[in-house]
Amino acid sequence: MTALTLSTAAVPGLRADAIVIGVAKGTASKPAGPVVAPGAEAVDQAYDGGLAGVLETLGASGAEGEVTKLPAPAGFKAPLVVAVGLGAQPGKDAGYDTEVLRRAAGVAARTLAGVKKAAFALPLTDAADAGAVAEGVLLGAYTFDAYKDRGKNGKAPLAEAALLGGKPRDKAFKAALERAVAVAEELNRARDLINTPPNDLNPEAFAAVAQVAAKEHGVKVQVLDEKALVKGGYGGILGVGAGSAAGPRLVKLSYTSSKAKKHLALVGKGITYDSGGISLKPAGHNETMKCDMSGAAAVFAAVVAAARLGLQVNVTGWLALAENMPSGSATRPGDVLRMYSGKTVEVLNTDAEGRLVLADALWAASQEKPDAIVDVATLTGAMVLALGDRTFGIMANDDAFRSAVHEAAEEVGEPAWQMPLPEHLRKGMDSPTADIANMGERMGGGLVAGLFLREFVGEGITWAHLDIAGPAFNEGAPFGYTPKGGTGSAVRTLVRLAELAASGDLA
Repeated sequence: MTALTLSTAAVPGLRADAIVIGVAKGTASKPAGPVVAPGAEAVDQAYDGGLAGVLETLGASGAEGEVTKLPAPAGFKAPLVVAVGLGAQPGKDAGYDTEVLRRAAGVAARTLAGVKKAAFALPLTDAADAGAVAEGVLLGAYTFDAYKDRGKNGKAPLAEAALLGGKPRDKAFKAALERAVAVAEELNRARDLINTPPNDLNPEAFAAVAQVAAKEHGVKVQVLDEKALVKGGYGGILGVGAGSAAGPRLVKLSYTSSKAKKHLALVGKGITYDSGGISLKPAGHNETMKCDMSGAAAVFAAVVAAARLGLQVNVTGWLALAENMPSGSATRPGDVLRMYSGKTVEVLNTDAEGRLVLADALWAASQEKPDAIVDVATLTGAMVLALGDRTFGIMANDDAFRSAVHEAAEEVGEPAWQMPLPEHLRKGMDSPTADIANMGERMGGGLVAGLFLREFVGEGITWAHLDIAGPAFNEGAPFGYTPKGGTGSAVRTLVRLAELAASGDLA
């Protein structure tokens, strides 16, 4: 991963391969062309104050995500200047939004693949800005090349980044950098898991990765294999995994702090490959289904990040892992499963399997009476239709908690939207055979799934459900600090919720 340092060095004499600066869009009251952002004063001065004009001549406008390269001025030790667009200028006496800086740093880091060292002279006003740029660099430089010959197929990620304007001896700046490294490294670990082909990442393999990381960072881990799941009566997880030669697992990760006053439980859907089962997905809908364990990857990453940060909160992660395959032993439409909670579920569609594994994990998490439970899942195509492929939906059994989760997501730069749980949709899951069916009305399918999950949350426990089906896997071109492939969606939101719980500020 890219090495990060804070630096107060002067730009002209800094030994680096490139200098990254910010450029914003002009306003009606100023020249219509690009405007050089704070942090790039030394570069602008070397151009006799004409850097904006040079950039405009090269076609730069300052639009967000735009990249313009130009030779460094005479006298600079770095040979290259990379100007990255920041979009609209902030208001008077206001700094740039941290998410704008995060995205700009990500774009620049990805552009500089193959470069050994770059200096980032973006506008920093405080430690939070430095943390955002650091996150952006680490997330934007990410590549997944475990299955490629790098010598023939690509460039190495940016090796080193110096953040200019940072204060190396300032406690707040050092803490911001340390936080960014911990969160970004674990988020990138989640991306690696999501991108790993399903022939190499089945439930047992995922559990093994979790065991190694847990041991490294002082997190307790318990893995329930098939025998333990049968003994415990986890009918949902077993039912989904029944058709696969690779048996299911339930992994419990426990981070505890001696100073904790709150307990946050996180539950992740971990379908390591989803064929749809007997309700088989058609061609064109199953090629990326290795990503159906993104929720479990996010929970895993968040628990380890909480441990690395030493947060004063107890965090328990539940990874519900299974492979959903068709075979002679697979669950059939019409089968009835007895869940860990004791409720029975009529399976009308085996491709609505995520809610079945989550139901068992939610009930298991509820037995510990945590202060709150948050589950994360690539659960429904309906949520993608509703919110698109960059925004996840939030449902909850408590309005204030749903709002708190939304605010946390927005704070860390993860687009999210609050969704309702309409009571009238519950009736559609009534079954003549079992306590409930795993399908209901087609319209509002994402909300129906949320209502199903609510049935398996312990009484009196605050709960939220994040449906990350849209943003979990990016099939388009990279943007900002988001790569093509697994994104690590929801990791930063979960970490922020843990921080809020630790400080007593989570509703």
